[in-house]
Amino acid sequence: MENTELKKTLVQWRHDLHRYPETAFEEKNTAAYVAEKLRSLGLKTETKIGGTGVVATLQAGCGSRTIGIRADMDALNLSEISCHDHVSAQQGKMHGCGHDGHTATLLGAALLLSSEPSFNGTVRFVFQPAEEPGKGAQAMIDDGLFERFPMDEIYGLHNAPFLPAGTVNTRIGGIAASEDDFTIRITGKGGHASGPHLANDPQMSAAEIYMALQTIVSRNANPVHPLVVSCTEIETDGIHNAMPTHVEIRGDARSTSPEDQKLIEDRMRSICEGICTMNGMKCDFRYTHEFYPVVNDKTCTAAALQAAVKCLGQDRVNGDCEPWMASEDFAAFLKKVPGCFLLLGSGPDADPAKNTPLHNPAFDYNDEILADGARLWEALVRERLA
Repeated sequence: MENTELKKTLVQWRHDLHRYPETAFEEKNTAAYVAEKLRSLGLKTETKIGGTGVVATLQAGCGSRTIGIRADMDALNLSEISCHDHVSAQQGKMHGCGHDGHTATLLGAALLLSSEPSFNGTVRFVFQPAEEPGKGAQAMIDDGLFERFPMDEIYGLHNAPFLPAGTVNTRIGGIAASEDDFTIRITGKGGHASGPHLANDPQMSAAEIYMALQTIVSRNANPVHPLVVSCTEIETDGIHNAMPTHVEIRGDARSTSPEDQKLIEDRMRSICEGICTMNGMKCDFRYTHEFYPVVNDKTCTAAALQAAVKCLGQDRVNGDCEPWMASEDFAAFLKKVPGCFLLLGSGPDADPAKNTPLHNPAFDYNDEILADGARLWEALVRERLA
């Protein structure tokens, strides 16, 4: 298929998806649209996997190997402020992260591979719901994804407006960060602002904890490992002339390896409980794992890089990029089977500061990279299932 014809088709599909965004686990119409396109290509397609997920299978030759390629389908609870002709028709919902583009790209790969199935094995096209809250991948796994649709390896990508359009970045090991949420509730003894000696001010302990948490990155972690600890909210039950009884600190932490993820949690708990004990406070420390780190397999990464170089050229591919400190629930799939996650540059301007970032109400996927992504998946399949 000529690139001009391919691009025209993918742009139409992407714009259809963009006009009618659906958020986590509500992607019924999106799933129906995807399933209709896949079935029209002759692919065996099953729906309602993990709620609203779709899986299509394409087999060619007699090879026993099976690879999966995943796209996420959900939108964001944001009101779009763009004025293009495919603006969201759903008030308060929009594709502000480019999942419409990811979905159209994978449909494009299905189109290319089904029109010329000259490979030897099986491809699973996995369309996942609810990536944004980090629940969709696990929901598909819990619904028997890998038992019902066995795969030897799995691949995924995310568009990156902070990278030049048509480039690919990835790396062996941690490519995207974990996201852990924490809540630290400190209980002291409130009192009149004029008599601090008669109270036990939890704000002092909160201040010590806030500062001490920064030592996890600066003094406990390996300095070449990417870690982030961010306190994002502080709330008290005090008023202008009364010291509070309770202070609550909330935030999130990010890292790119399970070992660093554990380091942050263990040190944070020790710091919070230690400072509160020292100051005669009660401490309720809660730490939850929302996203695992995305950890790429060495062999799969090499294969993905080879396909990217074939499609885009060596000068447009970086196989040792810096980790992306955002989170991606594709990580849950990689805990089950090896694979690789890629960043596909979508920035139309060479200066990333001039490009609209992800999760911005004016964001729109760059249609110029749709064919690049589809050709990349096609090349990867033909390489892995030669």
